[in-house]
Order: sequence, then structure tokens, then C-alpha cells
Amino acid sequence: MALPLDLVIFDCDGVLVDSEPLALRVCVELGAELGWPLTEHEIVDRFLGRSEQAVRLQVAERLGEALAERWGEEYRARLAAVIDAELTEVAGVSAALDTLGPLPHCIASSGGHDKMRRTLSRTGLYERFAGRIFSATEVARGKPEPDLFLYAAERMGVAPEHCVVVEDSQYGVRAARAAGMRSFGYAGGLTPAEWLAGPDTVVFHDMRELPALLGR
Repeated sequence: MALPLDLVIFDCDGVLVDSEPLALRVCVELGAELGWPLTEHEIVDRFLGRSEQAVRLQVAERLGEALAERWGEEYRARLAAVIDAELTEVAGVSAALDTLGPLPHCIASSGGHDKMRRTLSRTGLYERFAGRIFSATEVARGKPEPDLFLYAAERMGVAPEHCVVVEDSQYGVRAARAAGMRSFGYAGGLTPAEWLAGPDTVVFHDMRELPALLGR
């Protein structure tokens, strides 16, 4: 993967914090309770890496507006509880971040700022990124559209072709490609490696591999 590399853009959920298994568990529970039984595979395919609004639209289409509203409220409350009780960082990510040195890096996530403050603070990662955290709530279109990554690059003052994205979802790597950015697809979580593979993307399975991939 050719350099120069002037900015590393990290997704948050599933890349920095190991929140996706917790979110998956909550979605399975809610689907069963509210009348849309979903398998874990279906949830990963439909929801992983998408914004809350994108998920809400799918739920509303299936269950109606009232249950979509209830789903959102229950999801936020239950996820906050399990985050506070169980959340850890993705294995190896702090050590990988330690190798970046002066290389600029930021977060661009489908999650909202309140959620990221909670998850990153819970895992001790918030201060590493404070002031350089960007959310899909700040742009018109979330992943897989390129808006969020282009916005992050603009705010950081770096051209898209000099950015690399670290993602764990199919929608995230598609957004990176649409933004004209290279990407590293982390397949150590819930997304199958083959869903991440594609142009300008290197798939890896362990965060301990990331420093070498970044040339650190």
C-alpha cells in the first residue's frame, strides 16, 4: 500500500472499543421482544457500522414508527448499561496507538458524540483523541457514503489520498473507497474477512499487526 500517509482515521466501535458484541446481544434481545427476530448474522449484515438513524429507518420499515422509537430508546438504555458493566478496548489497540507517535490520527464513527465519550472514557482512550472525534451526526449521509471520512480529512487538513482508514465493517470500507482513501479492514471482530476485502483495502486479523501495516 503506497504512502505518503499523513492521517490515520479510526472507526470507533469494533476498532478501538470492543462494543460490537454487546450491541449485537442487545439487538438480538430487542428483535425477539418487539417482533422482528434477527439472527446474529443478519444484524451484522444490516446494522454493523451504520448510523443510529440508518438502523432506525430499517426498524421503522419493518415494525412501524412507534416500535422504531421504542427500539431506539431501549437500545440506548440497555447498551449504556452493558457498556458500563462490561466494555473493554479492542485487544492490542492501546499498544498499536502508542506506536503512532506524531502521525496525526482521529476518529470518524457512525456513533454519536455522547456514546463515544462514554465508550472511550470507559476504556481510557478518550484523552488520546479529544478534539479529534467526528460523528456521522455532523454530516448529511453516514457510511457507506463518503461524507464522514471526507469531513474528518477536511477538519484535519489532510487530502483524502493521504489518509488511511481503519475499519471493521463492510459499510466503513465502502465509505473509505468512496472517499478515495485506502483502508485497513480489521477482521478480528464480527465482520467476515471476505466482506471487508476489496480495492485499496488490506484485511488484517490482529491489532498487533497494525503498526507494521502503517509503517511504524
